[in-house]
Amino acid sequence: MKMWNTHSLFTAAVAAFGILSFTPLQASAAPIETANLTKRAPAWGFPYGSTKIRGVNLGGWLVLEPWITPSLFEGTGNSAIIDEWTFGQYQNYNTAHGKLVNHWNTFITYNDLAAIKAAGLNHVRLPIGYWAWDISRGEPYHQGQLPYLNQAISWCRTLGLKMIIDLHGAPGSQNGFDNSGQKKSYPLWHTSSDNIARTNAIIKTSASTYSSQTDVVTGIAPLNEPAGFFGNDVVAAARQFWYDSYGNIRYPYGTSQQGAIVEFISDAFQPLSYWNNFMPWQNGFEGVIMDTHYYGVFSQAEVSRSWDQQVQAACARGNQLTTSTLWTVVGEWSTAFTDCAKYLNGRGVGARYDGTYPGSTFVGSCAPWTGSGANFSATYKAFLRRFWEAQVTAFERGQGWIYWTWKAENADEWSYSAGLNYGWIPQNPTQRNYPNVCG
Repeated sequence: MKMWNTHSLFTAAVAAFGILSFTPLQASAAPIETANLTKRAPAWGFPYGSTKIRGVNLGGWLVLEPWITPSLFEGTGNSAIIDEWTFGQYQNYNTAHGKLVNHWNTFITYNDLAAIKAAGLNHVRLPIGYWAWDISRGEPYHQGQLPYLNQAISWCRTLGLKMIIDLHGAPGSQNGFDNSGQKKSYPLWHTSSDNIARTNAIIKTSASTYSSQTDVVTGIAPLNEPAGFFGNDVVAAARQFWYDSYGNIRYPYGTSQQGAIVEFISDAFQPLSYWNNFMPWQNGFEGVIMDTHYYGVFSQAEVSRSWDQQVQAACARGNQLTTSTLWTVVGEWSTAFTDCAKYLNGRGVGARYDGTYPGSTFVGSCAPWTGSGANFSATYKAFLRRFWEAQVTAFERGQGWIYWTWKAENADEWSYSAGLNYGWIPQNPTQRNYPNVCG
């Protein structure tokens, strides 16, 4: 593998433009004379640092996920279609494309964005795959997503919402998850200089394209969830990619002039403490926010927790956010306490909670905990409200939160819109029934 020169783009910018130091975007307890720091970036499109991020992901729209829209996958009649790659690979082109266009036109509309705004939220995070820009290596993906991204930006402008564009899938897959576009046993993004170069080119293009629209596009997340749990090779590639993306996002004009788009970097499944003093503002970095994701359902130990234990674990996560040296947002989380949602672990794969996932141990029946909120008991809905409040309270100890996800066909425990509809999520995100839930 060809390794990228350390700090390449940022170092080049420093050398070329004499960039020295900036006012911090990150909070730091280190004593320093801030009066002598000069902020070179224009004002952000959102007052990060003084106003909490309260948002929701538009998951399953421009990147397919079997558990969010099982009907799209089951409607193919082919059990080998398990992700967006195989959705294109194993269907007639016109058939697949027609289904995708219908989905893009109907799954998220202006009315959805209006409901998000009416719920007191200020951000949407929009996942999109690299293939919207580049299928030059013969990938079986379909294109056509970019007009919908641009339409969503227009809707957000009308409504007064901010958007984070999230590159959810990269060439070769950065994590092997079906939501990266291609499910794999081992991700290959980090193993190929071509994969990384293509990803850098997409981020450069995106930053250049949207640098004039920072009234809406306030952030770019250049790579969702690189799978650092596979080892240091992935983490090292991600670290370098954050530097390269900093150059592309923060300097979108090809000059010493900074733009106003903020870079949201993933923790790559590492503890927040791993990233302490990474890209420090004292070294001239500004406009960087750490994006950490919190789910309590993807291990046997987590799905075996009691409701009280789930609440306690969420509250503890809030304590960790306060120790991060980068401003930190929880960019994905949900009120689900089980992995029972159909296909959540992959199409055709069972759940840990009911023991149908390979190697798992039965905890309980999934029947009461997933599906339509109309069938949820009053006791369950009261827990969902308490769990929602615990997480919101905890995550606002950092810079805020972005819920996963706005809607799902048949997994209301994951759906913000369903939570609003059935009452376990309040219309005003600052309202509390459990004001002392985290003590």
